[in-house]
Amino acid sequence: MSLDPALLSRIETLLQSNRVVLFMKGAPEAPQCGFSAKAVGVLNALLPQGYAHVNVLADADIREGIKQYGNWPTIPQLYIDGELVGGSDIVEQMAGSGELHSVLGLPPPDRTPPQVAITPAALDMLRSAIDNAGGGYAVQIDVDARHTVRLQLAPVDAALVAVEIDGVRLQIDALQARSADGIRIDWVDDERGRGLTVHHPLAAPAVRTITPQEADARIRAGALRLVDVRPAAERALASAPVAFDTLDQGTDALEALPKETPLAFLCHHGGRSQQAAEHFRGLGFREVYNVVGGIDAWADFDAGIAKY
Repeated sequence: MSLDPALLSRIETLLQSNRVVLFMKGAPEAPQCGFSAKAVGVLNALLPQGYAHVNVLADADIREGIKQYGNWPTIPQLYIDGELVGGSDIVEQMAGSGELHSVLGLPPPDRTPPQVAITPAALDMLRSAIDNAGGGYAVQIDVDARHTVRLQLAPVDAALVAVEIDGVRLQIDALQARSADGIRIDWVDDERGRGLTVHHPLAAPAVRTITPQEADARIRAGALRLVDVRPAAERALASAPVAFDTLDQGTDALEALPKETPLAFLCHHGGRSQQAAEHFRGLGFREVYNVVGGIDAWADFDAGIAKY
């Protein structure tokens, strides 16, 4: 079955007008599937100046047409100079080997091992985990675009960039090696819990707590924005006596705010607001608070608010 001539013309115009085109689900700033996110991660690292992209979820004709055009059944699809490169797995493999750099006319990837610090206690725990796994494993580091770090045990992979610290091998994709510089891994056993902690110098600071009194003063001074995450029915029972935003119309408007905007989140007791605060921290907001105790604590502070 041949492509509709008008659709064929649209696709060819896209490919002729842009050297690099990614057909994906969603957009680079908000991929709508994990495979598209992987391809975006590679291209963002290699082409920080940007590249053309097409959200196939917003165009059903393109979504089906591009599969037929390149005889490739899945999304995402990367095209360079009008030629199909492949999907996310191929894009990642080519990036790791340096082949994608060559196709794009870029210098080969920097395979200098990242500068990572690990405390003795963390080293002991990681070494024990590797031994318990039966050997042949390393600690794999993954750093996303927001500098959130994830660690997991994975088989030793000679194709990855590696650094060995006192017998513990850390390995990372070459494209992420520079983004891992400055990571510190520690082991904690205190009021925060028990386990590994990872600090990235460029990651957004952790969600902080704020009392209703402190929040009230800062909001009235115009130095803090309050977001009540409760539905309207709950807010009707008790609400903070200051200006606040809600999530009734979704999160788009708040997510579009400058990342330096101080945000505080409020719910009944503090659980839902903590989740919302973590979400906005993950988006890169630098100053995020959870109102400790929720609206009930605010009622203790302001006698004019009824508890429920």
